[in-house]
Amino acid sequence: MDRVKGKVAIVTGAANGIGKAIAELLAEEGAWVLAADIEDAPGEATVAAIRAQGGQAEYCHADVSKQDDVQHAVALAAAHNGRIDILVNNAAYLDPDFHGVLESTDREWRGCIDVALLGTHYFTKAALPYMIAQRHGSIVNVVSIQGMEGMMTSVAYTATKSALLGYTMSVSYDYGLHNVRINSLCPGPIQTRQGADPADPHYQWQCDQTTLGRVGEAREVAWAALFLASDEASYVNGVTLPVDGGWTSSSARKRG
Repeated sequence: MDRVKGKVAIVTGAANGIGKAIAELLAEEGAWVLAADIEDAPGEATVAAIRAQGGQAEYCHADVSKQDDVQHAVALAAAHNGRIDILVNNAAYLDPDFHGVLESTDREWRGCIDVALLGTHYFTKAALPYMIAQRHGSIVNVVSIQGMEGMMTSVAYTATKSALLGYTMSVSYDYGLHNVRINSLCPGPIQTRQGADPADPHYQWQCDQTTLGRVGEAREVAWAALFLASDEASYVNGVTLPVDGGWTSSSARKRG
């Protein structure tokens, strides 16, 4: 229950799904959590649930693509005790209908770039000075297995996720000597509100792509994020960790 006790954590996209699960677990393990999102009602509900379980958390409305919002959120977290120990860049842009190259729209590209890529950059840039000054910090970028391998009709999303892996490796190289670690977490199919319904044939297709034969739960991604955020991962830097039920290890039997 104390794996991140006393640490100050920021989780973006914390109102729902994977971000919510990560915020809840970090709080359970002793962190003070700033839950940042643009969906205020579910974001406040996430914080209320954490507090009801005895955890410490605060909600902040923050559009990760807007630098003023990012600066405000990071300052709010740092005001707790002057530190930023953990940053989980989870916010992402999910268009209701992604496309391949010929049909892809500027809206898809701008959404993916502004939210997932630049949003991660803005929060990282704002949090790094605190981590460098205290010579300790962990940044976890929630990416996707789509950053590791190609996927049909989602060129903007896949390209942006691949870019995030490169971003992670570059930052880990530059700031490792300051004892600041940055790692990528790549979920596979996870049952969230954006996930396929179990009655949808696509749901079974997703299950068939994994060696475990099932879709994962948001809590299972949160456990991996907790490990990377904690001091248990003190010698882990610049890695790409799939949490995908074996999807990326079983490419030989894909496309079935």
